[in-house]
Amino acid sequence: MTALDPTAERAQRPPAEVRYADELAKLAADDGDPRPPGWALSLRAARRFILGDPAAGIRRKFVGDPSLIDRALVALATSRGLMLVGEPGTAKSLLSELLAAAISGDSTLTIQGGAATTEDQIRYSWNYALLVADGPSPRALVPAPLLRGMAQGRVVRFEEITRCPLEVQDCLLSPLSDRVLAVPELPGSDAMVFAREGFNVIATANTRDRGVNEMSAALKRRFNFETVFPIPDLATELELVEAEAGELLRRSGVTVPPRRDLLEVLVTTFRELRTGITERGDAMERLSSVMSTAEAVSVAHAVGLRGWFLRGEAGDAADVVACLAGTAAKDDAEDLARLRRYLEQQVSRRSGAQWQALHDARHLLPG
Repeated sequence: MTALDPTAERAQRPPAEVRYADELAKLAADDGDPRPPGWALSLRAARRFILGDPAAGIRRKFVGDPSLIDRALVALATSRGLMLVGEPGTAKSLLSELLAAAISGDSTLTIQGGAATTEDQIRYSWNYALLVADGPSPRALVPAPLLRGMAQGRVVRFEEITRCPLEVQDCLLSPLSDRVLAVPELPGSDAMVFAREGFNVIATANTRDRGVNEMSAALKRRFNFETVFPIPDLATELELVEAEAGELLRRSGVTVPPRRDLLEVLVTTFRELRTGITERGDAMERLSSVMSTAEAVSVAHAVGLRGWFLRGEAGDAADVVACLAGTAAKDDAEDLARLRRYLEQQVSRRSGAQWQALHDARHLLPG
């Protein structure tokens, strides 16, 4: 499926260039600033696309440090790739997608890293029926995202790069340094694919994955590293969770918005379980599971679905407890006990109807 595929409109989650096609078209039409070669938008227009421009009707899509966006765009205009690192759930993949959509108008040239990822899935493979019939030829070549991005002058996204074996990661060395990809099976000029203007690579890696497959020093030198930090304040995180969960619920057929007072309790709970510090500044047990903003959005979505489709309402504190269990108890069986102690000891000290309801529903935790 490409960005121009009309069926993308019916996808559960269309790519950014489809979701925000009107905004991208408006920005391109009004964009009088100089653009780097091969870019669909100038740096300033791409920045407005990501950070928003209320006066022009452009919504904010990434909540974070604006200077991070500036540095990322400048890095991608150079001959070095961009590496986004950070805790899980800090919207690294979303930022990668938005950058690719703004620069290339296409965020779908994506490689998903993993233990089973091969060089064929990154560079190219072959149509073996044609290969057997005609031998190596351009017609038998099946381009993977890296070759397509180089040939078309587009940004390639490499998600979770450190999940790949080191030797697989290093197939990026020549494309990033020399801007060329060798296809030694083909004869003559077809044996080399030279990157067109606009090509670059955005990679992402979780800090929790460090040591899984550490990148080589040679590959690190070909990237600019930027860290994506968690949202620092409650108000901003609450606003984001409310907006994202509300959009997900609308797409899921839920016609009532999430309750803000309940979301405030949910987001505060996530922040305290994530950091191990209460709002009052008291130390508490933190969970080993990832309690990120993205996970908070998922739980808020599940709470809304549970309330609407089971009872015809927006969801309540009991739904929060029921949905929290599946988020908290992933990596360590003790996390469920830590969550229970939090509901019993910390939540009981809070004032407010939703906090009291959360405490009263603690018995819904399994085990």
